[in-house]
Amino acid sequence: MDPDTEVDFDFSPFLVRYKSGRVHRLMGTSRVDAGTDAATGVTCKDVVIDADAGLAARLYLPNDVPRSKKLPVLVYFHGGAFAVHSAFSVTHHRFLNALVASAGAVAVSVDYRLAPEHPLPAAYDDAWAALRWALASCAPAAGREPWLAEHGDAARLFVAGDSAGANIAHNVATRAGGGEDGLPRIEGLVLLHPYFRGKDLVPSEGADPRFLQRVERSWGFICAGRYGTDHPFINPLAMPAVEWAALGCRRALVTVAELDTMRDRGRRYVEALRGSAWTGEEAVLYETGGEGHVYFLEESGWGDKAEREMDAVVSFIRRS
Repeated sequence: MDPDTEVDFDFSPFLVRYKSGRVHRLMGTSRVDAGTDAATGVTCKDVVIDADAGLAARLYLPNDVPRSKKLPVLVYFHGGAFAVHSAFSVTHHRFLNALVASAGAVAVSVDYRLAPEHPLPAAYDDAWAALRWALASCAPAAGREPWLAEHGDAARLFVAGDSAGANIAHNVATRAGGGEDGLPRIEGLVLLHPYFRGKDLVPSEGADPRFLQRVERSWGFICAGRYGTDHPFINPLAMPAVEWAALGCRRALVTVAELDTMRDRGRRYVEALRGSAWTGEEAVLYETGGEGHVYFLEESGWGDKAEREMDAVVSFIRRS
């Protein structure tokens, strides 16, 4: 058999890895150029954060921002099972244009390294480095990034993501709460349909033990077998209540969808946060009926429900 065509791991619908090590991504590879969005007037540009690490980002700025006007800073992590999509993909580019236009924030959409070539914790490390870079760039004397230096308000920092990106956002917020490098507290954490699992089934996941087998197999692939399915990286609910105090944000918003198998984990995340030693002020749960996982990212999914979910996120950011 040819090792370049013999399947080693089938991670459909995301990708296939062959025994030669070649990875063939089945989705999320399209790329849209930076520029000004005709529909929203939002302008974006691409920046390199760390050339040696291959860490980059796409920055977004709303239309007609007065000179030196300070805006909330949104650091965003795209979803895609830790393995597909990018900060430059059509799906997330469209979503960030709409979000930035509505929220009036300057956004940093992070292009972190993907599994399996870079198994976890690579994405977490990239996310942390990007957050530190964004905050440092908000200082006028830093000279790193003019959009952030002129418009970024580090006191109104939001960390957000969808699916796997929401998982990354949670883990970044936890690390920020550890007091590293004297980072300011995150004003708001926004988890859109977060990618959380665990070793025991919850009602939205059904009752088939083969589901857990698939979870273990895919998670092991993403992290190269380094962490079990009850590690806090993938299952925050496994943390003792006292350890939630490390979540370094003042407010949190979690959204879930009725037909998403991860729905109940998002619900329980909010419940755990409210009943823990977390010192934040507000944990909000937003639920959408009759929809599946990250439906709002699909172009065909844009309608009243997606607009209402976007409104909830925008309202959360604008209250800073």
